[in-house]
Amino acid sequence: MWALELLPHSLTSTSLLVALLGLLLAYLLSSTLSKQDGRAPPGPRPLPLLGNLLQLDLKEPHRSLLELSKKYGPVFTVHMGPQRVVVLAGFKAVKEALVTNAEVFGERSRPMIAEMIGHNNGVLFSNGDSWREMRRFALSNLRDFGMGKKSCEDKIREECCHLVEVFQSFKGEPFDSTQPVNYAVSNIICSLVYGSRFQYDDPDFTSLVDRTNRIIQLIGSPSIQIFNNFPWLGPLIRQKNFLMRSFQANKQQNLRLFARLQETLNPQMCRGFVDSFMVRKQHLQESGTKSHFHDDNLLITVLNLFAAGTDTTATTLRWALLFMAKYPRMQDQVQGEISSVIGGRQVQLEDRRNLPFTDAVIHETQRLANILPLALPHRTSQDVTFQGHFISKGTTVFPLLMSVLYDENEWEEPRRFHPAHFLDKNGKFVKRDAFMPFSAGRRVCLGESLAKMELFVFFTTLLQHFRFSPPAGLSAEDLDLTPRMGLTLNPSAHQLCATACM
Repeated sequence: MWALELLPHSLTSTSLLVALLGLLLAYLLSSTLSKQDGRAPPGPRPLPLLGNLLQLDLKEPHRSLLELSKKYGPVFTVHMGPQRVVVLAGFKAVKEALVTNAEVFGERSRPMIAEMIGHNNGVLFSNGDSWREMRRFALSNLRDFGMGKKSCEDKIREECCHLVEVFQSFKGEPFDSTQPVNYAVSNIICSLVYGSRFQYDDPDFTSLVDRTNRIIQLIGSPSIQIFNNFPWLGPLIRQKNFLMRSFQANKQQNLRLFARLQETLNPQMCRGFVDSFMVRKQHLQESGTKSHFHDDNLLITVLNLFAAGTDTTATTLRWALLFMAKYPRMQDQVQGEISSVIGGRQVQLEDRRNLPFTDAVIHETQRLANILPLALPHRTSQDVTFQGHFISKGTTVFPLLMSVLYDENEWEEPRRFHPAHFLDKNGKFVKRDAFMPFSAGRRVCLGESLAKMELFVFFTTLLQHFRFSPPAGLSAEDLDLTPRMGLTLNPSAHQLCATACM
């Protein structure tokens, strides 16, 4: 069915002929595809041009790759069309590559859609000096503006108050939490990047958040995966054109924001990341120093931070609320713990050490929800022999994070919601080495500390104020835990009731 998405409603004979000629050309260019180096990781035999695409469910490629790992082992090869990819499966292989061999496996492979959007700019899909400088600057500045500090905790607690008011406005009636949760979480990264939060009914803000979430879903769609592997099919792929229009709209919206910030810029009192970047760029220009601090890097870095700082945390929170409605006895235990430790006062980050079960529920949500089953693609920086297999320089590498979070050798109940994974026999919280929802190594999520803070304060505050349950007429067993596919795995469309706790 996914193949039908690639074609416009009226495909002319001319465009069909062009497509067929393109297929023939690609076939001729890829005639050496099946000649594999005997030292390379094993894998299914590829077809010319198509590689192993017919063996993969492009709506759920992570599940197909997980099944292939059972046959070919923790390090294996698949061909995504003409591109050879090495897949890493299981905790040991992923850790050895990303942590032990961080330099070798630390570059980023750029899919075609990422190349078109950002080139070598930003912090997600860039490499080399530009990536190092932008990541270092982003980390230091986000910390300067509160990431991981008390000042940021205060921002999150303030935002919790706004989110609680929205939930209260539904008066216990069923509602979709997607937009209010997205807006609340997005406001935290906005306060760090732009220097201010936005109202939930601000059309500029809501359109930016909503459009960003649609882009993230589209990037993981079968159509965009096909485009990444066969870029010459671009004119025939409607979703690619829609994605690019959405990106251009976000770009223009941010440029207008930047212009307003530039007009009121005070170099002695920076309000957020954008101000700091502009001041640094101005100083370097005045000194005549050539640098990576230019407008394109500012735009793509901000878009990267905005998308990553909104979608992953908001999606995890929505999964957590769904799990609480699905497993009411666990919700009872969370709320009992919160009541006994915090009572009615405002949640503080330091409460986490006294709320081991609540903390375990949050971690188990991250593990089972598995919202980024495939880490963003890596690339080898040099030839390497890894676990007995030769992997050449420049090879795209897929760390299969799902295989780590569901590794049967690391987790007692890998397919079940089981907070005891993070508790010892005395009920104390314990860390687990195989807990890698933020990936690992050089490309570990730079906002990890912020996300952890947000997840704890938002989740604990919401459970302090509300009891979450299915709408009338549905039981907890009726709640569907099937994810909605995209670059990240969101819960399927659903509504919950948030009843105020007495």
